[in-house]
Amino acid sequence: MHGRIWEHRNEIQKGFTQRYSAKNLVWFEYHPNIVLAIQREKSLKRYLREWKIKLVEELNPTWIDLYERIDEIENVYRPHPNTREWSDYN
Repeated sequence: MHGRIWEHRNEIQKGFTQRYSAKNLVWFEYHPNIVLAIQREKSLKRYLREWKIKLVEELNPTWIDLYERIDEIENVYRPHPNTREWSDYN
């Protein structure tokens, strides 16, 4: 995870973070593998901004940069038990 965050902070890939100078890590989730992480990222893009703000504020109410504390925070994503991905997270 540190490598991906470093890429964002240093604008290695063109895209959202470079376009909007988004360099602070205000929210993250852990997933057991990259396939599930990408799947979750795609699903999050469909949610409304207000829902995403609430998600961030549940983990990080003051919107501080979490990069230095990433190893101290456990935010493992758990899908709803009735979803097909649930068994992948057990």
